[in-house]
Amino acid sequence: MKNKILMYCIVLFALTFSCEKATQNEVIMVSAEQMQELIELEDIQVVDVRTSEEYKTGFIAHSQNIDYLSPTFEEDLTKLDKSKPILVYCKSGGRSGKCTKKLQEAGFVKIYDLEGGIAQWKFHDLEIKKNE
Repeated sequence: MKNKILMYCIVLFALTFSCEKATQNEVIMVSAEQMQELIELEDIQVVDVRTSEEYKTGFIAHSQNIDYLSPTFEEDLTKLDKSKPILVYCKSGGRSGKCTKKLQEAGFVKIYDLEGGIAQWKFHDLEIKKNE
């Protein structure tokens, strides 16, 4: 329990006082390790913007799939809570980067983007879920 509290304080401190401190509505790039901590410690919406076929091959726990290439993508974003932090990822960072711009335009308050996408997550040997 003490370790979780300590890790939460460290992540909170790092995100609050980092040299890349973000203002409201600014995108914060996070590493795979930072993302893992955010998922564990913060009430955060995790969105995978890859296609449903890519999502089926493996995804990060607690994520929901909203396909960036889908014709209903922008409509699907409106179903998310703008006041809650949101963390987006794709395969390598291209689509999630484009998505963060749309999230900013839509008025989302706290936006995180996984640097390097799920490829970096896998590189760091972090857990991948698959639909059974």
